Amino acid sequence: MIKLDKPPLNDCEQCLFRQLVCQYIGEEDFKFLYNSSVQLKFRRGENILKQGNRFTHIVFLSEGCVKLNYENEFGKNLILTVVDSTRLLGGINVFNDDLNMFSVTAIDECEACLIDINVLKNLALKNSSLALRLLEFSTSMFRDSIINFISLAHKQVSGRVADILIYLSEKIYKSNKFILTLTRKELSEFAGCSPENIIHTLTRFHKEGIIKNEGKNITITNNKKLKEISRFG
Repeated sequence: MIKLDKPPLNDCEQCLFRQLVCQYIGEEDFKFLYNSSVQLKFRRGENILKQGNRFTHIVFLSEGCVKLNYENEFGKNLILTVVDSTRLLGGINVFNDDLNMFSVTAIDECEACLIDINVLKNLALKNSSLALRLLEFSTSMFRDSIINFISLAHKQVSGRVADILIYLSEKIYKSNKFILTLTRKELSEFAGCSPENIIHTLTRFHKEGIIKNEGKNITITNNKKLKEISRFG
């Protein structure tokens, strides 16, 4: 983790978080938020938020991709979802006086602005419209988590892997051809299966001409077939 120099206040004009909150608060209140924030760079594998730790900041992810991890009481790790920038992470804690429910971990190089939770909470308590907008913005990622759990509950491994490839292609990399930043172990934690199942399924998809799998380079060559597997998986 590396602390970065904060950009001058005027350079935040194009910041999505500023555009979001300044619909509901004035410049003086935003300056207070700005002065309470710190800008950090995270390397792959570093925790931005740690499950079980008491929260002190919410995170506005300005660059990079992260995974949301949940570790159960037996030490088994499950990836709830993967999200890219720009996102508000941990915003649910504005309304929840508790510990972090899950970890947020960088899966590539990330830059984020950490904002003092108490400063933002005080502003939200004084402004119900801001509170509602923060809730909407910060909880949108949970839709992806819910869909992933439905997939885990009702689909075979091939259907789960197809879902993940489609999700990564459409929502994260935004291309049918991408360099996979998740390891096979992370894919297995995302799909709720073993790494061996992941390797076997990717190899089968490759042999059947559904994807081209060359190490970390993935190309979806038959999107229609992949979506059929996802649908009936």
